Amino acid sequence: MVHPLVDQLRFTRDEFRRGLAGMAEEDAQAHLGSSNCISWSVGHLAWQEQRYFVTFGQGETILPQLPSRFGYGSPPSTPTLAEAWAIWERVTLATDRWLETLTADDLRILAPHDGRKDAPLAGSLLRTTYHYWFHNGENAALRQQLGHTSLPTFVGELDGKASYRPA
Repeated sequence: MVHPLVDQLRFTRDEFRRGLAGMAEEDAQAHLGSSNCISWSVGHLAWQEQRYFVTFGQGETILPQLPSRFGYGSPPSTPTLAEAWAIWERVTLATDRWLETLTADDLRILAPHDGRKDAPLAGSLLRTTYHYWFHNGENAALRQQLGHTSLPTFVGELDGKASYRPA
């Protein structure tokens, strides 16, 4: 059985996708004020998952261009939403295959963590989950500024998809 923290990440990703459902390409590339565009946030979260779970976790890098295009502190970029989703799908597929194998003991293993001291792998899993929620909120606010209506207003089907269970 998959670890509950992995279920939480997967649920969070579903909510990320739900929050961007029906997004027009032009709107996904809009820069409002100093905000990054929505399509960039998709690539940015793919960058983080690759960094923590593919590069640090598995010792591989499937898309070496991600840090320069979507990494924290990288110059602004405006990918198409289709391109960003393709990158995100490729990275999350590689991530999922590995995350499915992790045990509670594996999540205690120290792993590199953003140039700071190594931290338990579980911390990287939590950090990524919370990072998604940050961008979920940011994207919702950007969509509201773009005049989008009928947006998700609260967390979706948590009890059915990722309800609490002990590890």
